[in-house]
Amino acid sequence: MPIFINDAQKEFFVDCDLLKTQGSNILLFLKCANKELSVLLTDDKTIKELNKKYRDQDQTTDVLSFSQNDGDESILEYRLLGDVVISISTAKKQASQHDLLLEEEIVLLLIHGTLHLLGFDHEVSHREAYRMKKKTREVFHIIFPNKKPIESCSLYSD
Repeated sequence: MPIFINDAQKEFFVDCDLLKTQGSNILLFLKCANKELSVLLTDDKTIKELNKKYRDQDQTTDVLSFSQNDGDESILEYRLLGDVVISISTAKKQASQHDLLLEEEIVLLLIHGTLHLLGFDHEVSHREAYRMKKKTREVFHIIFPNKKPIESCSLYSD
């Protein structure tokens, strides 16, 4: 279950070895131990360009996911699960708002992005948003058992 990390941003230090370990734990918990995951750590400018190009959203965002399963995430017969792009600049801002360390916020975003690759989509319905947040809490708690983002964290709380 290789986790490929490209740290293309230079603003903040990210321990990529630790992030690989945490990414592997995420995949193990989600029963995707045989999958590969590519992670790009970037800045707000680059993620805004990607968001505009691929989602027609001319704004920064915290995380983007690009599935390699060509539409049917439920099959998951491909080895490469997909790509997760995380803006470290936005993660740093959100970390303080969520009462998390930068490392914890990055993992929260990695969980969120990985769940999207597995077919979870909080934009479909309230029920699906609840299901995604519940799974996010489960995985985050496995990695950080004594940590919880503040209630206003939209990726985590109902």
